[in-house]
Amino acid sequence: MSVSQAHTASRSSSRPWHIGLWVAQIALFILFGMPGIMKTFMDPSALAPMGIAWATDVPIWLLRFIGLCELAGALGMILPAATRILPFLTPLAALGFVTIQVLAVGFHAFRGETAHTLPMNIIFLALSLFVLWGRTRKAPIASR
Repeated sequence: MSVSQAHTASRSSSRPWHIGLWVAQIALFILFGMPGIMKTFMDPSALAPMGIAWATDVPIWLLRFIGLCELAGALGMILPAATRILPFLTPLAALGFVTIQVLAVGFHAFRGETAHTLPMNIIFLALSLFVLWGRTRKAPIASR
């Protein structure tokens, strides 16, 4: 097998991984971006009826900080990989989401809310770990 054939075979075998990772990245963009916008810009009392009951129980600066971290991570899921400018930021955004989810599990466990929140936290954590692993080991995005 020539070098060009090996390169083509390698590229075609990673295509499904790239597609799966892009699906996960877009899902994380939506799943963290929308709540990030809400936590950053909405009144905490308006968040409680939307399922973010703890928003009124934490200091406003913490709520806004979490929202900004989620927004930054959501943008980090898409922009660096799509533009191929500093694509190493995408796995770092995924690592940030892993951190957020580990802290969220602990926070909700402390409040006795795991029955309602744990399934979603596990899904978000799994997606984040998949992107972290995939974009560092299996199908990294090359820089321009």
